[in-house]
Amino acid sequence: MRRTELRQLVPLADTTIYDMERRGEFPRRFNLTARCVVWDLAEVEAWIAARRQASDLDQLKRAPSPDVRQRKRRPVKEMPA
Repeated sequence: MRRTELRQLVPLADTTIYDMERRGEFPRRFNLTARCVVWDLAEVEAWIAARRQASDLDQLKRAPSPDVRQRKRRPVKEMPA
C-alpha cells in the first residue's frame, strides 16, 4: 500500500511512522520501484491486530499526564486546603 492508503488505515503522522520503523516497532517500507515506496498490507494489518491485542491486555505504555502546575503560561493555582 502507498502512503496515502497507509494514512487512511493508520492515523499517525509520517514522522511518527518513520520513527517507529527506525526503532523496529512498525513494519518497514520497501521500494517497489526507484520512486515508489510501499508497505505490505498484511504486515500492517498484523501490526494493527497486535496493537489491539496489547491494548486489550493493558500492555501498552501510556504517556504520563502532564503536570499542569509546571506550565509557563496560565499555571493552575493551588487550591486552598
